[in-house]
Amino acid sequence: MKYSLAKTDIEKEKDKSVLATAWKRLIPLMKEEGRAVMLAIVAILVSSAVTLAVPIIIARVVDSAIAVGNFSGVITYSAWLFGIFLIGLVSNYLQVKTMGGVGRRLLFNLRNKIFDKLQELPVAFFNRNKAGDIVSRINNDTEKLNQFFAQALMQFVSNIILIVGTGILLVALDVRLGLIALAPAVLALIATQLLSPWVKRTSLASLRSLGALSGEIQESINNFKVIVAFNRLDYFREKFKEANETNYIASVTAGVASNVFNPIYVLVSTLAQLAVLAYGITLIADGRFTVGLLIGFLLYVNGFYAPLRQLASVWPSLQLALAGLDRISEVLSLESDIVAMPACDVEPDIASDAVLEFRGVSFRYEEGKDVLKHISFALESGKTYALVGPTGGGKTTTASLMARLYDPSEGIVSLNGKDIRCYATDERAKKIGFILQEPFLFTGTVRENILYGNKEHAEYTDKKLSEVLEATHLTKLIDRFSEGLETKIAIGGDAISLGQKQLIAFIRAVLRDPDVLILDEATANIDTVTEQLLEEIIGTLPKKTTKVIIAHRLNTIENADEIFFVNGGAITPAGSMEHAVDMLLHGKRSS
Repeated sequence: MKYSLAKTDIEKEKDKSVLATAWKRLIPLMKEEGRAVMLAIVAILVSSAVTLAVPIIIARVVDSAIAVGNFSGVITYSAWLFGIFLIGLVSNYLQVKTMGGVGRRLLFNLRNKIFDKLQELPVAFFNRNKAGDIVSRINNDTEKLNQFFAQALMQFVSNIILIVGTGILLVALDVRLGLIALAPAVLALIATQLLSPWVKRTSLASLRSLGALSGEIQESINNFKVIVAFNRLDYFREKFKEANETNYIASVTAGVASNVFNPIYVLVSTLAQLAVLAYGITLIADGRFTVGLLIGFLLYVNGFYAPLRQLASVWPSLQLALAGLDRISEVLSLESDIVAMPACDVEPDIASDAVLEFRGVSFRYEEGKDVLKHISFALESGKTYALVGPTGGGKTTTASLMARLYDPSEGIVSLNGKDIRCYATDERAKKIGFILQEPFLFTGTVRENILYGNKEHAEYTDKKLSEVLEATHLTKLIDRFSEGLETKIAIGGDAISLGQKQLIAFIRAVLRDPDVLILDEATANIDTVTEQLLEEIIGTLPKKTTKVIIAHRLNTIENADEIFFVNGGAITPAGSMEHAVDMLLHGKRSS
Protein backbone atom coordinates (compact mmCIF):
# COMPACT_ATOMS: atom_id res chain seq x y z
CA MET A 1 0.00 0.00 0.00
CA LYS A 2 1.17 3.53 -0.77
CA TYR A 3 1.10 5.94 2.16
CA SER A 4 2.01 9.24 0.48
CA LEU A 5 -0.61 11.90 1.15
CA ALA A 6 -1.11 13.70 -2.13
CA LYS A 7 -4.30 14.31 -4.07
CA THR A 8 -7.69 14.23 -2.40
CA ASP A 9 -10.89 12.43 -3.24
CA ILE A 10 -12.76 15.69 -3.74
CA GLU A 11 -10.60 16.50 -6.76
CA LYS A 12 -11.84 13.28 -8.33
CA GLU A 13 -15.44 14.40 -7.70
CA LYS A 14 -15.09 17.86 -9.22
CA ASP A 15 -17.87 17.22 -11.72
CA LYS A 16 -20.40 16.55 -8.94
CA SER A 17 -22.56 19.16 -7.28
CA VAL A 18 -20.51 20.97 -4.67
CA LEU A 19 -23.44 21.31 -2.29
CA ALA A 20 -24.51 17.66 -2.65
CA THR A 21 -20.94 16.54 -2.08
CA ALA A 22 -20.69 18.83 0.96
CA TRP A 23 -23.72 17.38 2.73
CA LYS A 24 -22.73 13.84 1.81
CA ARG A 25 -19.37 14.31 3.55
CA LEU A 26 -20.47 16.46 6.49
CA ILE A 27 -23.63 14.66 7.67
CA PRO A 28 -21.78 11.52 8.91
CA LEU A 29 -19.76 13.73 11.26
CA MET A 30 -22.97 14.90 12.95
CA LYS A 31 -24.59 11.49 13.53
CA GLU A 32 -23.61 11.48 17.21
CA GLU A 33 -24.91 15.04 17.68
CA GLY A 34 -28.44 14.44 16.39
CA ARG A 35 -30.29 15.80 19.43
CA ALA A 36 -28.18 18.96 19.65
CA VAL A 37 -28.49 19.61 15.92
CA MET A 38 -32.27 19.15 16.04
CA LEU A 39 -32.49 21.64 18.92
CA ALA A 40 -30.42 24.11 16.91
CA ILE A 41 -32.64 23.61 13.85
CA VAL A 42 -35.77 24.28 15.93
CA ALA A 43 -34.14 27.48 17.22
CA ILE A 44 -33.31 28.45 13.64
CA LEU A 45 -36.89 27.86 12.50
CA VAL A 46 -38.20 30.08 15.31
CA SER A 47 -35.63 32.79 14.52
CA SER A 48 -36.44 32.58 10.79
CA ALA A 49 -40.17 32.84 11.48
CA VAL A 50 -39.51 36.00 13.51
CA THR A 51 -37.45 37.49 10.69
CA LEU A 52 -40.11 36.65 8.08
CA ALA A 53 -42.93 38.11 10.19
CA VAL A 54 -41.36 41.54 10.78
CA PRO A 55 -41.76 43.08 7.26
CA ILE A 56 -45.46 42.21 7.00
CA ILE A 57 -46.08 43.69 10.47
CA ILE A 58 -44.24 46.88 9.49
CA ALA A 59 -46.30 47.07 6.30
CA ARG A 60 -49.47 46.75 8.39
CA VAL A 61 -48.26 49.48 10.79
CA VAL A 62 -47.69 51.91 7.89
CA ASP A 63 -50.98 51.22 6.12
CA SER A 64 -53.39 50.75 9.05
CA ALA A 65 -51.84 52.92 11.78
CA ILE A 66 -49.36 55.56 10.61
CA ALA A 67 -51.26 56.45 7.40
CA VAL A 68 -54.49 57.13 9.33
CA GLY A 69 -52.88 58.67 12.44
CA ASN A 70 -53.74 55.75 14.74
CA PHE A 71 -50.95 56.21 17.29
CA SER A 72 -52.38 53.70 19.77
CA GLY A 73 -52.16 51.15 16.98
CA VAL A 74 -48.49 52.12 16.48
CA ILE A 75 -47.82 51.45 20.16
CA THR A 76 -49.64 48.10 19.97
CA TYR A 77 -47.70 46.98 16.91
CA SER A 78 -44.45 48.20 18.52
CA ALA A 79 -45.17 46.00 21.56
CA TRP A 80 -45.75 43.04 19.24
CA LEU A 81 -42.46 43.75 17.46
CA PHE A 82 -40.59 43.97 20.76
CA GLY A 83 -41.96 40.61 21.87
CA ILE A 84 -41.11 39.03 18.52
CA PHE A 85 -37.57 40.44 18.61
CA LEU A 86 -37.14 39.10 22.15
CA ILE A 87 -38.16 35.60 21.01
CA GLY A 88 -35.67 35.91 18.13
CA LEU A 89 -32.92 36.94 20.54
CA VAL A 90 -33.47 33.89 22.77
CA SER A 91 -33.63 31.49 19.83
CA ASN A 92 -30.44 32.94 18.34
CA TYR A 93 -28.61 32.56 21.65
CA LEU A 94 -29.81 28.97 22.00
CA GLN A 95 -28.69 28.12 18.47
CA VAL A 96 -25.21 29.68 18.91
CA LYS A 97 -24.67 27.99 22.30
CA THR A 98 -25.80 24.59 21.03
CA MET A 99 -23.72 24.58 17.86
CA GLY A 100 -20.69 25.93 19.71
CA GLY A 101 -20.81 22.78 21.84
CA VAL A 102 -21.29 20.61 18.75
CA GLY A 103 -18.22 22.15 17.11
CA ARG A 104 -16.03 21.60 20.18
CA ARG A 105 -17.13 18.01 20.65
CA LEU A 106 -16.62 17.34 16.97
CA LEU A 107 -13.11 18.82 17.18
CA PHE A 108 -12.30 16.68 20.23
CA ASN A 109 -13.60 13.44 18.70
CA LEU A 110 -12.08 14.05 15.27
CA ARG A 111 -8.61 14.72 16.68
CA ASN A 112 -8.88 11.54 18.74
CA LYS A 113 -9.87 9.56 15.63
CA ILE A 114 -6.94 10.92 13.64
CA PHE A 115 -4.48 10.25 16.44
CA ASP A 116 -5.83 6.71 16.92
CA LYS A 117 -5.53 6.13 13.17
CA LEU A 118 -1.92 7.38 13.15
CA GLN A 119 -1.06 4.82 15.82
CA GLU A 120 -2.41 2.06 13.58
CA LEU A 121 -0.33 3.03 10.55
CA PRO A 122 3.04 1.41 9.82
CA VAL A 123 6.49 2.98 9.84
CA ALA A 124 6.26 3.41 6.04
CA PHE A 125 3.61 6.11 6.46
CA PHE A 126 5.82 8.27 8.67
CA ASN A 127 8.82 7.74 6.40
CA ARG A 128 6.90 9.15 3.44
CA ASN A 129 5.17 12.14 5.05
CA LYS A 130 6.54 15.14 6.91
CA ALA A 131 5.66 15.31 10.60
CA GLY A 132 4.76 19.00 10.27
CA ASP A 133 2.13 18.28 7.62
CA ILE A 134 0.62 15.53 9.76
CA VAL A 135 0.49 17.92 12.74
CA SER A 136 -1.16 20.53 10.51
CA ARG A 137 -3.89 18.04 9.62
CA ILE A 138 -4.53 17.33 13.30
CA ASN A 139 -4.48 20.99 14.41
CA ASN A 140 -5.28 23.36 11.55
CA ASP A 141 -7.57 21.25 9.36
CA THR A 142 -9.72 20.06 12.26
CA GLU A 143 -9.95 23.66 13.50
CA LYS A 144 -11.41 24.68 10.11
CA LEU A 145 -14.15 22.09 10.61
CA ASN A 146 -14.75 23.28 14.16
CA GLN A 147 -15.15 26.88 12.99
CA PHE A 148 -17.59 25.81 10.30
CA PHE A 149 -19.77 23.72 12.61
CA ALA A 150 -19.64 26.18 15.50
CA GLN A 151 -20.19 29.35 13.48
CA ALA A 152 -21.00 28.89 9.81
CA LEU A 153 -23.17 25.77 9.51
CA MET A 154 -26.27 27.05 11.28
CA GLN A 155 -25.81 30.44 9.64
CA PHE A 156 -25.73 28.58 6.34
CA VAL A 157 -28.92 26.64 7.16
CA SER A 158 -30.63 29.75 8.53
CA ASN A 159 -29.85 31.71 5.38
CA ILE A 160 -31.21 28.92 3.16
CA ILE A 161 -34.47 28.90 5.16
CA LEU A 162 -34.76 32.69 4.96
CA ILE A 163 -34.05 32.73 1.23
CA VAL A 164 -36.70 30.08 0.51
CA GLY A 165 -39.25 31.60 2.88
CA THR A 166 -38.73 35.15 1.64
CA GLY A 167 -38.85 34.03 -2.01
CA ILE A 168 -42.22 32.34 -1.40
CA LEU A 169 -43.61 35.44 0.34
CA LEU A 170 -42.41 37.74 -2.46
CA VAL A 171 -44.23 35.72 -5.09
CA ALA A 172 -47.30 35.30 -2.83
CA LEU A 173 -47.62 39.08 -2.28
CA ASP A 174 -47.36 39.90 -5.99
CA VAL A 175 -46.32 37.38 -8.64
CA ARG A 176 -45.01 39.85 -11.20
CA LEU A 177 -43.17 42.06 -8.72
CA GLY A 178 -41.86 38.97 -6.97
CA LEU A 179 -40.40 37.54 -10.17
CA ILE A 180 -38.78 40.90 -10.94
CA ALA A 181 -37.22 40.84 -7.45
CA LEU A 182 -35.93 37.29 -7.85
CA ALA A 183 -34.63 37.54 -11.42
CA PRO A 184 -31.17 39.00 -10.52
CA ALA A 185 -30.60 36.08 -8.15
CA VAL A 186 -30.22 33.80 -11.18
CA LEU A 187 -27.05 35.70 -12.09
CA ALA A 188 -25.67 35.15 -8.59
CA LEU A 189 -26.40 31.42 -8.72
CA ILE A 190 -24.67 31.07 -12.09
CA ALA A 191 -21.61 32.94 -10.79
CA THR A 192 -21.55 30.74 -7.68
CA GLN A 193 -21.71 27.55 -9.72
CA LEU A 194 -18.88 28.70 -11.99
CA LEU A 195 -16.56 30.03 -9.28
CA SER A 196 -17.06 27.44 -6.51
CA PRO A 197 -14.58 24.85 -7.89
CA TRP A 198 -11.90 27.55 -8.10
CA VAL A 199 -12.63 28.70 -4.54
CA LYS A 200 -12.37 25.08 -3.34
CA ARG A 201 -9.04 24.54 -5.15
CA THR A 202 -7.51 27.70 -3.72
CA SER A 203 -8.67 26.78 -0.19
CA LEU A 204 -7.15 23.31 -0.55
CA ALA A 205 -3.90 24.77 -1.92
CA SER A 206 -3.75 27.14 1.05
CA LEU A 207 -4.14 24.29 3.55
CA ARG A 208 -1.52 22.21 1.74
CA SER A 209 0.97 25.08 1.69
CA LEU A 210 0.36 25.66 5.41
CA GLY A 211 1.05 21.96 6.04
CA ALA A 212 4.24 22.19 3.96
CA LEU A 213 5.32 25.29 5.91
CA SER A 214 4.71 23.47 9.21
CA GLY A 215 6.73 20.53 7.92
CA GLU A 216 9.63 22.77 6.90
CA ILE A 217 9.68 24.54 10.27
CA GLN A 218 9.51 21.26 12.18
CA GLU A 219 12.30 19.70 10.12
CA SER A 220 14.55 22.75 10.46
CA ILE A 221 14.04 23.03 14.22
CA ASN A 222 14.71 19.30 14.71
CA ASN A 223 18.00 19.67 12.83
CA PHE A 224 18.93 23.12 14.12
CA LYS A 225 22.03 21.87 15.96
CA VAL A 226 23.39 20.45 12.70
CA ILE A 227 22.52 23.66 10.85
CA VAL A 228 24.44 25.75 13.41
CA ALA A 229 27.34 23.31 13.55
CA PHE A 230 27.85 23.53 9.79
CA ASN A 231 27.09 27.26 9.75
CA ARG A 232 24.28 26.79 7.23
CA LEU A 233 21.78 29.26 8.64
CA ASP A 234 21.59 30.65 5.10
CA TYR A 235 20.21 27.31 3.94
CA PHE A 236 17.67 27.34 6.78
CA ARG A 237 16.59 30.87 5.80
CA GLU A 238 16.27 30.04 2.10
CA LYS A 239 14.23 26.90 2.71
CA PHE A 240 11.93 28.75 5.11
CA LYS A 241 11.67 31.74 2.77
CA GLU A 242 10.67 29.49 -0.13
CA ALA A 243 8.00 27.67 1.92
CA ASN A 244 6.77 30.92 3.46
CA GLU A 245 6.45 32.64 0.09
CA THR A 246 4.53 29.68 -1.31
CA ASN A 247 2.18 29.80 1.68
CA TYR A 248 1.83 33.59 1.35
CA ILE A 249 0.84 33.38 -2.33
CA ALA A 250 -1.59 30.52 -1.65
CA SER A 251 -3.11 32.38 1.32
CA VAL A 252 -3.56 35.62 -0.63
CA THR A 253 -5.16 33.73 -3.51
CA ALA A 254 -7.47 31.91 -1.10
CA GLY A 255 -8.33 35.24 0.55
CA VAL A 256 -9.27 36.78 -2.80
CA ALA A 257 -11.32 33.70 -3.66
CA SER A 258 -13.07 33.82 -0.28
CA ASN A 259 -14.33 37.34 -0.95
CA VAL A 260 -15.07 37.07 -4.66
CA PHE A 261 -18.80 36.39 -4.15
CA ASN A 262 -19.55 39.40 -1.94
CA PRO A 263 -19.43 42.15 -4.62
CA ILE A 264 -21.45 39.95 -6.98
CA TYR A 265 -24.22 39.53 -4.42
CA VAL A 266 -24.16 43.23 -3.51
CA LEU A 267 -24.62 44.09 -7.20
CA VAL A 268 -27.57 41.75 -7.77
CA SER A 269 -29.18 42.94 -4.52
CA THR A 270 -28.93 46.57 -5.64
CA LEU A 271 -30.35 45.72 -9.08
CA ALA A 272 -33.29 43.88 -7.49
CA GLN A 273 -34.16 46.75 -5.12
CA LEU A 274 -33.96 49.33 -7.89
CA ALA A 275 -36.21 47.23 -10.14
CA VAL A 276 -38.75 46.66 -7.36
CA LEU A 277 -38.73 50.32 -6.36
CA ALA A 278 -39.26 51.52 -9.94
CA TYR A 279 -42.06 49.05 -10.70
CA GLY A 280 -43.60 49.44 -7.21
CA ILE A 281 -43.92 53.23 -7.62
CA THR A 282 -45.72 52.60 -10.92
CA LEU A 283 -48.13 50.24 -9.17
CA ILE A 284 -48.78 52.78 -6.39
CA ALA A 285 -49.46 55.46 -9.00
CA ASP A 286 -52.00 53.13 -10.62
CA GLY A 287 -53.60 52.46 -7.22
CA ARG A 288 -52.75 48.75 -7.28
CA PHE A 289 -50.27 48.90 -4.39
CA THR A 290 -49.99 50.68 -1.04
CA VAL A 291 -46.99 52.51 0.37
CA GLY A 292 -46.83 50.18 3.36
CA LEU A 293 -46.94 47.12 1.13
CA LEU A 294 -44.12 48.50 -1.03
CA ILE A 295 -42.04 49.18 2.11
CA GLY A 296 -42.70 45.62 3.31
CA PHE A 297 -41.88 44.30 -0.15
CA LEU A 298 -38.56 46.18 -0.19
CA LEU A 299 -37.79 44.77 3.27
CA TYR A 300 -38.47 41.28 1.92
CA VAL A 301 -36.22 41.96 -1.07
CA ASN A 302 -33.48 43.00 1.33
CA GLY A 303 -34.36 39.97 3.45
CA PHE A 304 -33.87 37.76 0.40
CA TYR A 305 -30.56 39.18 -0.77
CA ALA A 306 -28.99 39.86 2.65
CA PRO A 307 -28.87 36.08 3.37
CA LEU A 308 -27.43 35.60 -0.11
CA ARG A 309 -24.68 38.07 0.75
CA GLN A 310 -24.08 36.21 4.01
CA LEU A 311 -23.93 32.97 2.06
CA ALA A 312 -21.23 34.63 -0.03
CA SER A 313 -19.12 34.93 3.13
CA VAL A 314 -20.17 31.54 4.54
CA TRP A 315 -19.62 29.68 1.26
CA PRO A 316 -15.80 29.96 1.34
CA SER A 317 -15.94 28.71 4.93
CA LEU A 318 -17.79 25.64 3.66
CA GLN A 319 -15.21 25.21 0.90
CA LEU A 320 -12.38 25.53 3.44
CA ALA A 321 -14.07 23.05 5.78
CA LEU A 322 -14.44 20.59 2.90
CA ALA A 323 -10.80 21.07 1.96
CA GLY A 324 -9.81 20.34 5.56
CA LEU A 325 -12.16 17.34 5.65
CA ASP A 326 -10.52 16.00 2.48
CA ARG A 327 -7.07 16.14 4.08
CA ILE A 328 -8.40 14.55 7.27
CA SER A 329 -10.23 11.86 5.28
CA GLU A 330 -7.00 10.99 3.48
CA VAL A 331 -5.53 9.90 6.81
CA LEU A 332 -8.68 8.25 8.18
CA SER A 333 -9.17 6.22 4.99
CA LEU A 334 -5.71 4.62 5.20
CA GLU A 335 -5.51 1.03 6.35
CA SER A 336 -2.34 -0.51 7.71
CA ASP A 337 -0.94 -3.44 5.77
CA ILE A 338 0.90 -4.52 8.94
CA VAL A 339 -2.01 -6.42 10.48
CA ALA A 340 -2.38 -9.84 12.02
CA MET A 341 -3.58 -12.49 9.56
CA PRO A 342 -7.04 -13.61 10.75
CA ALA A 343 -6.86 -17.12 9.28
CA CYS A 344 -3.68 -18.28 11.07
CA ASP A 345 -3.74 -21.57 12.93
CA VAL A 346 -2.79 -21.68 16.58
CA GLU A 347 -0.18 -24.32 15.89
CA PRO A 348 2.98 -23.35 14.00
CA ASP A 349 2.36 -23.41 10.26
CA ILE A 350 6.02 -23.85 9.32
CA ALA A 351 7.93 -26.87 10.51
CA SER A 352 11.08 -25.44 12.06
CA ASP A 353 12.92 -25.37 15.38
CA ALA A 354 14.32 -21.87 14.71
CA VAL A 355 13.11 -19.02 16.90
CA LEU A 356 13.28 -16.65 13.90
CA GLU A 357 13.56 -17.60 10.26
CA PHE A 358 13.66 -15.89 6.85
CA ARG A 359 12.39 -18.00 3.95
CA GLY A 360 12.90 -16.55 0.47
CA VAL A 361 12.53 -13.00 1.75
CA SER A 362 12.83 -10.04 -0.60
CA PHE A 363 12.16 -6.44 0.32
CA ARG A 364 11.99 -3.13 -1.49
CA TYR A 365 10.85 0.28 -0.36
CA GLU A 366 8.06 1.99 -2.26
CA GLU A 367 9.09 2.57 -5.89
CA GLY A 368 12.67 1.55 -5.06
CA LYS A 369 15.03 -1.26 -5.93
CA ASP A 370 15.35 -4.46 -3.89
CA VAL A 371 17.23 -4.01 -0.61
CA LEU A 372 17.12 -7.75 0.07
CA LYS A 373 16.79 -10.49 -2.55
CA HIS A 374 15.52 -14.02 -1.79
CA ILE A 375 17.12 -14.24 1.65
CA SER A 376 16.92 -17.42 3.73
CA PHE A 377 18.50 -18.02 7.14
CA ALA A 378 17.49 -19.19 10.62
CA LEU A 379 18.30 -18.00 14.15
CA GLU A 380 18.37 -20.57 16.95
CA SER A 381 17.06 -19.94 20.44
CA GLY A 382 19.56 -18.56 22.96
CA LYS A 383 22.36 -17.79 20.51
CA THR A 384 23.96 -14.44 19.69
CA TYR A 385 24.07 -13.31 16.07
CA ALA A 386 25.81 -10.32 14.55
CA LEU A 387 24.93 -8.41 11.36
CA VAL A 388 27.86 -6.55 9.78
CA GLY A 389 28.25 -4.77 6.49
CA PRO A 390 28.81 -1.38 4.91
CA THR A 391 26.52 1.56 5.56
CA GLY A 392 23.36 1.20 3.48
CA GLY A 393 23.91 -2.52 3.02
CA GLY A 394 20.55 -3.49 4.57
CA LYS A 395 21.36 -4.32 8.21
CA THR A 396 18.71 -2.07 9.78
CA THR A 397 16.19 -3.14 7.12
CA THR A 398 16.80 -6.77 8.04
CA ALA A 399 16.31 -5.99 11.73
CA SER A 400 13.12 -4.04 10.91
CA LEU A 401 11.73 -7.08 9.08
CA MET A 402 12.57 -9.24 12.12
CA ALA A 403 10.52 -6.89 14.33
CA ARG A 404 7.83 -6.57 11.64
CA LEU A 405 8.16 -2.83 11.25
CA TYR A 406 7.79 -3.77 7.60
CA ASP A 407 6.44 -6.82 5.80
CA PRO A 408 8.59 -8.50 3.13
CA SER A 409 7.74 -7.89 -0.53
CA GLU A 410 8.13 -11.64 -1.04
CA GLY A 411 8.70 -14.64 1.21
CA ILE A 412 7.93 -15.33 4.85
CA VAL A 413 9.43 -14.27 8.18
CA SER A 414 8.53 -16.80 10.89
CA LEU A 415 8.67 -16.44 14.67
CA ASN A 416 8.73 -19.65 16.74
CA GLY A 417 7.81 -21.56 13.60
CA LYS A 418 4.74 -19.45 12.81
CA ASP A 419 4.35 -16.72 10.20
CA ILE A 420 5.12 -13.49 12.07
CA ARG A 421 2.04 -11.91 10.48
CA CYS A 422 -0.11 -14.29 12.54
CA TYR A 423 0.82 -12.61 15.83
CA ALA A 424 -1.22 -9.80 17.31
CA THR A 425 0.72 -6.55 17.78
CA ASP A 426 0.92 -6.85 21.59
CA GLU A 427 2.08 -10.45 21.44
CA ARG A 428 4.73 -9.73 18.82
CA ALA A 429 6.03 -6.67 20.71
CA LYS A 430 6.43 -8.78 23.86
CA LYS A 431 8.34 -11.50 22.04
CA ILE A 432 10.67 -9.15 20.12
CA GLY A 433 12.62 -6.31 21.76
CA PHE A 434 14.09 -3.74 19.38
CA ILE A 435 16.57 -1.11 20.54
CA LEU A 436 16.63 1.44 17.74
CA GLN A 437 19.70 3.24 16.45
CA GLU A 438 18.14 6.59 17.45
CA PRO A 439 15.99 5.93 20.54
CA PHE A 440 13.11 8.30 21.21
CA LEU A 441 12.06 9.34 24.70
CA PHE A 442 8.85 10.92 25.93
CA THR A 443 8.50 13.86 28.29
CA GLY A 444 8.25 12.55 31.84
CA THR A 445 10.58 10.51 34.02
CA VAL A 446 12.99 7.64 33.47
CA ARG A 447 10.46 5.35 35.16
CA GLU A 448 7.68 6.34 32.76
CA ASN A 449 9.97 5.85 29.77
CA ILE A 450 11.27 2.40 30.71
CA LEU A 451 7.71 1.20 31.40
CA TYR A 452 6.29 2.63 28.18
CA GLY A 453 4.05 0.00 26.59
CA ASN A 454 4.84 -2.52 29.33
CA LYS A 455 1.45 -3.59 30.68
CA GLU A 456 2.95 -6.26 32.93
CA HIS A 457 5.03 -3.83 35.01
CA ALA A 458 3.02 -0.61 34.56
CA GLU A 459 1.20 -0.86 37.91
CA TYR A 460 4.20 -1.99 39.96
CA THR A 461 5.08 -0.04 43.10
CA ASP A 462 8.55 1.49 43.37
CA LYS A 463 9.61 -1.36 45.66
CA LYS A 464 8.33 -4.07 43.33
CA LEU A 465 9.90 -2.38 40.28
CA SER A 466 13.24 -2.05 42.13
CA GLU A 467 13.16 -5.77 42.84
CA VAL A 468 12.58 -6.53 39.16
CA LEU A 469 15.42 -4.21 38.14
CA GLU A 470 17.72 -5.85 40.67
CA ALA A 471 16.80 -9.34 39.44
CA THR A 472 17.55 -8.37 35.84
CA HIS A 473 20.83 -6.67 36.83
CA LEU A 474 19.56 -3.29 35.54
CA THR A 475 19.95 -1.35 38.80
CA LYS A 476 23.50 -0.30 37.91
CA LEU A 477 22.18 1.33 34.76
CA ILE A 478 19.48 3.21 36.68
CA ASP A 479 22.20 4.50 39.04
CA ARG A 480 23.76 6.26 36.03
CA PHE A 481 20.95 8.85 36.27
CA SER A 482 21.20 11.62 38.86
CA GLU A 483 17.75 11.03 40.38
CA GLY A 484 17.36 7.37 39.46
CA LEU A 485 13.88 6.41 38.25
CA GLU A 486 12.57 9.92 38.96
CA THR A 487 15.09 11.68 36.70
CA LYS A 488 13.16 14.17 34.57
CA ILE A 489 13.16 13.76 30.79
CA ALA A 490 12.52 17.00 28.87
CA ILE A 491 10.84 17.29 25.48
CA GLY A 492 12.73 15.09 23.01
CA GLY A 493 15.15 14.04 25.76
CA ASP A 494 17.55 16.92 24.99
CA ALA A 495 18.50 17.30 28.66
CA ILE A 496 20.32 13.96 28.67
CA SER A 497 23.01 12.52 26.45
CA LEU A 498 22.43 10.20 23.50
CA GLY A 499 24.22 7.48 25.45
CA GLN A 500 21.76 7.85 28.34
CA LYS A 501 18.88 7.66 25.87
CA GLN A 502 20.27 4.37 24.61
CA LEU A 503 20.53 3.10 28.20
CA ILE A 504 16.82 3.87 28.75
CA ALA A 505 15.93 2.13 25.47
CA PHE A 506 18.01 -0.86 26.56
CA ILE A 507 16.27 -1.10 29.95
CA ARG A 508 12.87 -0.68 28.29
CA ALA A 509 13.54 -3.62 25.96
CA VAL A 510 15.12 -5.96 28.51
CA LEU A 511 12.28 -5.48 31.02
CA ARG A 512 9.91 -7.06 28.50
CA ASP A 513 11.89 -10.32 28.71
CA PRO A 514 11.72 -10.85 24.92
CA ASP A 515 12.44 -14.07 23.05
CA VAL A 516 14.49 -12.05 20.53
CA LEU A 517 16.47 -8.94 21.46
CA ILE A 518 17.66 -6.78 18.55
CA LEU A 519 20.33 -4.16 19.25
CA ASP A 520 20.85 -1.74 16.36
CA GLU A 521 24.05 0.16 17.19
CA ALA A 522 22.78 0.16 20.78
CA THR A 523 26.22 0.93 22.24
CA ALA A 524 27.44 3.38 19.62
CA ASN A 525 27.25 6.40 21.97
CA ILE A 526 28.15 4.68 25.25
CA ASP A 527 31.51 4.83 27.01
CA THR A 528 33.67 1.70 27.29
CA VAL A 529 32.91 1.07 30.97
CA THR A 530 29.15 1.26 30.43
CA GLU A 531 29.45 -0.87 27.30
CA GLN A 532 31.16 -3.60 29.35
CA LEU A 533 28.34 -3.33 31.88
CA LEU A 534 25.77 -3.80 29.11
CA GLU A 535 27.64 -6.84 27.84
CA GLU A 536 27.52 -8.31 31.35
CA ILE A 537 23.77 -7.69 31.54
CA ILE A 538 23.28 -9.24 28.10
CA GLY A 539 25.24 -12.24 29.33
CA THR A 540 22.79 -12.68 32.25
CA LEU A 541 19.69 -12.69 30.04
CA PRO A 542 17.62 -15.90 30.10
CA LYS A 543 19.16 -18.70 28.04
CA LYS A 544 16.15 -18.67 25.73
CA THR A 545 16.84 -15.08 24.62
CA THR A 546 18.24 -14.81 21.10
CA LYS A 547 20.41 -11.73 20.57
CA VAL A 548 20.80 -9.97 17.20
CA ILE A 549 23.51 -7.29 17.26
CA ILE A 550 24.13 -4.71 14.57
CA ALA A 551 27.40 -2.87 15.10
CA HIS A 552 30.22 -1.17 13.21
CA ARG A 553 32.65 -1.60 16.11
CA LEU A 554 33.91 -5.16 15.69
CA ASN A 555 34.76 -5.61 19.39
CA THR A 556 31.03 -5.44 20.05
CA ILE A 557 30.41 -8.64 18.09
CA GLU A 558 33.54 -10.67 18.83
CA ASN A 559 31.62 -13.03 21.13
CA ALA A 560 28.80 -13.68 18.65
CA ASP A 561 27.98 -17.32 17.89
CA GLU A 562 27.50 -16.50 14.21
CA ILE A 563 28.20 -13.46 12.04
CA PHE A 564 26.23 -12.55 8.93
CA PHE A 565 27.56 -10.17 6.27
CA VAL A 566 24.81 -7.97 4.80
CA ASN A 567 25.38 -6.14 1.51
CA GLY A 568 24.12 -5.94 -2.06
CA GLY A 569 20.77 -7.54 -1.25
CA ALA A 570 22.39 -10.69 0.15
CA ILE A 571 23.03 -12.05 3.65
CA THR A 572 26.04 -14.33 3.80
CA PRO A 573 27.42 -16.31 6.78
CA ALA A 574 30.80 -14.71 7.54
CA GLY A 575 32.28 -17.51 9.62
CA SER A 576 35.15 -16.32 11.82
CA MET A 577 35.81 -12.78 12.99
CA GLU A 578 38.82 -12.55 10.66
CA HIS A 579 36.69 -13.55 7.69
CA ALA A 580 34.03 -11.02 8.70
CA VAL A 581 36.67 -8.26 8.76
CA ASP A 582 37.89 -9.29 5.29
CA MET A 583 34.34 -9.30 3.93
CA LEU A 584 33.60 -5.94 5.51
CA LEU A 585 36.70 -4.35 4.01
CA HIS A 586 35.95 -5.93 0.64
CA GLY A 587 32.34 -4.80 0.82
CA LYS A 588 33.40 -1.24 1.53
CA ARG A 589 35.83 -1.24 -1.40
CA SER A 590 33.26 -2.68 -3.79
CA SER A 591 30.53 -0.29 -2.72
